[in-house]
Amino acid sequence: MLIGGDLTPSRPRDGRFDELNILDETEHSQGFQHYPNGIIHPMNLFVELAHETPDSVLPEWVQAQISTLQLQLAERDAELKRRELKIQQLTLELAHHKRIRFGCKSETFSPEQRDLFVEASYEDGAAIIAELEQQKPPASPRQYKRTGRNPLPPELPRIEHRHEPESCTCVDCGRALVKIGEDISEQLDVEPARFFVHRHIRPQYACRTCETITAAPVPAAIIDGGLAAPGLHAWILIQKYLDHLPLYRIEKISDRHGVPIARSTLAQWVGQLGVSLQPLVDRLTALLLQGQVLHADETPVQQLDPGQGKTKRAYMWAYRSNDLEGSPQIVVFDYQTSRSGQHARDFLREWRGHLMVDDYSGYKALFQKGVTELACLAHCRRKFFDLHAAGGHAVAEEALQRISELYAVEAQTREGSEEARRALRQQEALPKLNALHDWLIAQRLKTADGSGLARAIDYSLKRWPALIRYVDSGILPIDNNMVENAIRPITLGRRNWLFTGSERAGCRAAAIQSLLATAKLNGLEPYAWLKDVLEKLPTWPYSRIDELLPLRKETPE
Repeated sequence: MLIGGDLTPSRPRDGRFDELNILDETEHSQGFQHYPNGIIHPMNLFVELAHETPDSVLPEWVQAQISTLQLQLAERDAELKRRELKIQQLTLELAHHKRIRFGCKSETFSPEQRDLFVEASYEDGAAIIAELEQQKPPASPRQYKRTGRNPLPPELPRIEHRHEPESCTCVDCGRALVKIGEDISEQLDVEPARFFVHRHIRPQYACRTCETITAAPVPAAIIDGGLAAPGLHAWILIQKYLDHLPLYRIEKISDRHGVPIARSTLAQWVGQLGVSLQPLVDRLTALLLQGQVLHADETPVQQLDPGQGKTKRAYMWAYRSNDLEGSPQIVVFDYQTSRSGQHARDFLREWRGHLMVDDYSGYKALFQKGVTELACLAHCRRKFFDLHAAGGHAVAEEALQRISELYAVEAQTREGSEEARRALRQQEALPKLNALHDWLIAQRLKTADGSGLARAIDYSLKRWPALIRYVDSGILPIDNNMVENAIRPITLGRRNWLFTGSERAGCRAAAIQSLLATAKLNGLEPYAWLKDVLEKLPTWPYSRIDELLPLRKETPE
């Protein structure tokens, strides 16, 4: 036999071999089978015993034990095979998710589709990795490695937890241990909405002689005698207009924390707060219209039409300041019930400057009244990108390459002065634009009318004077991406709130979102800013209203 040692079977109390005794001297036998996971199966001893000894010699109980172990071995082999196939499947699936996540261009989808896709892709990838971990055999306690993650913001409050060893004496010699350093790790945590009560106590004092009573006055509030403090008001507005939670969800959140607040009460607060904040929006609009260059765009939203029992289409118009101009970063939303160009004319009033827009005809009347048109190069690029993505069009690919060279020039001017930016545009961007124009004309002569390439070229050539106007200045933008980025939260949030309840509700949403979006543009934390404003606003003089605006404060030199 291949197995050394004394294998004289002795029936233990439970009628089975004492495997521990048998394995003591045979653990490293050459007859052991090694499996892919490194496990050596002790049951192979019995399998080898069965091969070496005729069945007629082995007792029945030994044969039964061998059969059981053989069955267990087959089950383990099948389980290992199943795990290998599962790991292979999950590995291929993970590679597929990585390939489509990092291989596709951002413009393949609309912004809403892209965001949903990215969220689902990361969720699916994490799930696959977790399943892969489950398929691995049990290992020694995990040793967590330090990853190259970004440090947590230093301004966040820290709560220290010290973890001392159970004993500060050496387990070998019994001497006292000496501290040589410490390992510090940080975890980010969050405390859900915490409701608490401010109790204001105002002692009353009386004069026995004059029979008068004196007490501290009740401070003014936006909602006199209201139940809510400014912090709660700010939280509700942030939840509704920044996180896009309908009031019924906010009602459920407060109720879950043991603070039932009726939805009707929440609605009343929101309506009153909107009126109180409107002067800030009006002032913000006035400052916006002082700029020489503006971005404009619009996106559809649904408005409830109670008379018809359905919704109708309305529009959220967006106007954004120009960062290259050095003016305050402002975005103002204007809610209107249609897409008529008259709304843009009413908003801009007597303003005459450079307006960056897409090719929507509603803006054309403005350009006949003294407003200078700027065309968006990103829109031109998108036409060629869609064509290239649909079929790998060679001409579209070259157009994309030529446009990317123009953006490369802009990247060089990002930190420069107005004069330096204009000089670089004239020196490097203008020749590339002229070459692009000649190339587009040459390609158009060879392209059939009505084709996708013809439409892409015609779009660029039709808007060419407005498209190249930016190179003559150091403050004019190359595209309309600034306002498109500002309007994106609206397009994402409407999936939650679905529609506005009325025209007034839409106007209120536009006003409050203007303040919150501007606060984010200027690096302010929206909740902290809004809470501070709601505390000060009731007694704040209008002559100093600029101090309350969500704009970055100029630091003294």
